[in-house]
Amino acid sequence: MTTLEVDTARAEAFAGRMVGLLNESFVGLMISIGHQTGLFDALATLPPATSARIAQTTGLQERYVREWLAALVVGGIIDYDAGARSYHLPPEHAAALTRAAGPSNLAFYTQYLALAGAVEQPLIDCFRNGGGVPYSAFARFQELQREETSPIYDATLVQSTLPLVPGLVARLEDGVDVADFGCGGGHALTVMARAFPKSRFTGYDFSEDGIAAGRAEAASLGLTNVSFEVQDIATLETTGRFDLITAFDTVHDQARPARVLATVARALRPGGVFLLVDIAGSSNLEENLEHPFAPFLYAVSVLHCMTVSLAQGGEGLGTMWGEQTARRMLGEAGFTDIAVEHVEGDMINAYYICKRS
Repeated sequence: MTTLEVDTARAEAFAGRMVGLLNESFVGLMISIGHQTGLFDALATLPPATSARIAQTTGLQERYVREWLAALVVGGIIDYDAGARSYHLPPEHAAALTRAAGPSNLAFYTQYLALAGAVEQPLIDCFRNGGGVPYSAFARFQELQREETSPIYDATLVQSTLPLVPGLVARLEDGVDVADFGCGGGHALTVMARAFPKSRFTGYDFSEDGIAAGRAEAASLGLTNVSFEVQDIATLETTGRFDLITAFDTVHDQARPARVLATVARALRPGGVFLLVDIAGSSNLEENLEHPFAPFLYAVSVLHCMTVSLAQGGEGLGTMWGEQTARRMLGEAGFTDIAVEHVEGDMINAYYICKRS
């Protein structure tokens, strides 16, 4: 029997990391609560204040507010003056924790911790028996996706993303036919429909709730150049109908992504463009070791993107399918002109500009 030697220093360092991991994980849940209750937004506007003042400002229960504050003081998120018993959110922290930060608000993402934790037990069953956890198990997914992407689309879609495609903005101003595959709640389409009234926009998604949200927003804005259809895009039967098709972080969790890409190619008119925005990374694990969001993205794949595909009997492509696989699959779908762009400040996504000859 072989006895393995243990590097004591390495073991102690790893145990220390585990302690930190447990602490940070629960701080993450506290940050989620702070985001959802508006506590961070209120703290950012207040001078150093007592828990009673903070509770009064937010309309929340003081005892819960005080214990929450304590967790974030020891977690290094909020400053505390013991003499005055007052709490203060540093502006440097507020820049990543408040709604006023717009797309820089990282507190939003901590909501996914509870969402993912809710499917832990059915997911463990999938480890043992196969299959997947269906979309229906993720109760707030559409709501969170809409909250996540809306400020990003508002800030960057027309100003930064669409101009990545040479000549596209001018074509949209003149009037073209556009589809968004996997449109979710449809906010990207309403943003484009308002900016380019001469163009016509169609959103497809198999989520009835998402389509209903898109229709409601379009109606509230009085938009007549955008429509939404409940549709599994893998089975969409249309040829040569669109000049531009977009897909924002949706292809990697499709049950049949190869079929979806083939559908895109078929649905485009000659000279049409497919703008695919999807996760930036390599298809090779060893090339993602330095990716700043790699642990988060691989975990999200296990907890959502891969499993919802497998739940439909799909391929389980996974969040980190990577550029090499994306290029191969786009080529197999019929795209021969593929350019990949990266936007400064966006470490999550790659922007694939795919043209049909």
